[in-house]
Amino acid sequence: MSELHSTVEPVGGFSEKGFYLREFRGRTVGVLLPPAVEDVDRELLRVFDELRGNATWVIAVASPGRRLAAFDCQVIPSGTARLEGTVWRELRERGRVVVESEQAAFETLLDVAARLALHKVVRLADLDGVADAAGRRRPFVDLDELESIRAEAVPELRQILFEIERLLQVGVPNVNLCTPAGMHDELFTYSGSGTLFTRERYVVVRRLGLDDYDAADDLIARGVAERFLAPRSPEAIDRLLPDSFGAFVEGRHLAGIGALIVPPGARGGEVASLYTVTRFTGQGLGAHLVRFAVKRARDRNLAFVYACTTSERVGSWFRGLGFTPVDHDLLPAEKWEGYDAERRRLVSCFRREV
Repeated sequence: MSELHSTVEPVGGFSEKGFYLREFRGRTVGVLLPPAVEDVDRELLRVFDELRGNATWVIAVASPGRRLAAFDCQVIPSGTARLEGTVWRELRERGRVVVESEQAAFETLLDVAARLALHKVVRLADLDGVADAAGRRRPFVDLDELESIRAEAVPELRQILFEIERLLQVGVPNVNLCTPAGMHDELFTYSGSGTLFTRERYVVVRRLGLDDYDAADDLIARGVAERFLAPRSPEAIDRLLPDSFGAFVEGRHLAGIGALIVPPGARGGEVASLYTVTRFTGQGLGAHLVRFAVKRARDRNLAFVYACTTSERVGSWFRGLGFTPVDHDLLPAEKWEGYDAERRRLVSCFRREV
């Protein structure tokens, strides 16, 4: 098993789009506009409208002479005096602006991104991101990986990757590469449609703080809804969260959760409630979470960690992380107190010394 992940649509009050909109709110996104095509412009305008309704500003950069009437906003020449202030005031008024390039459009985008310290840039192209050696789309690439990928790319992609590298180097934290038609899914869904390039390593695992509890509660609800996680009462979740930790992308985006549950006086702790969102499949988040749990167990002078699952696939994944199948009786007795007898019959147990 390569990863623990979500496979179904959200239910109840949980929304993938809402998850991302919270991330973008109050920030500014730069977009390099492709050549004018009516259907493309209509799709982009739909995304821009959703961002504006979310209090997310959009700065679009266009080539000279591009048709821009559909975007219904002020067009500002890139050579405008006091460009920063002019853009800022127009964004406050309308929520989006187009900067028309007087040179190569990318050079203008690079200049605007650096001068305005943009949080995110979307590089639109006729490409669904980049792929690995097996032809599978890579949803995430960090700056350290980008150079080797660029060296092996075909010329058209190599130029685009060089541009993305320059954006990251001038300080843009993250750059999305996708098609115009895929921009909505790339920005607002876990599965995405392209590749997100990040300046820093994109996965950091740390203990959850109070400000992370809402996002963690959402992920737990999602995991329960698809029957990947066992249902927990609000009281059980309240007990779980203080022992939980998360895998964060870009230092803020909670993309996976886990917990290390240690009964009082026990020599071992349970690695529980592991869950990561679909977009991060294949990125090793589950393994990052397990390694963090093992380190926490070691820091607490525990002798072992263990995990339980009814899934053969998940069991194989745990074996790949150094866990060994064991009998139920080799786990702390507290694990089985009040445990459903039928579920216990189906559960496989795995243990790893620390």
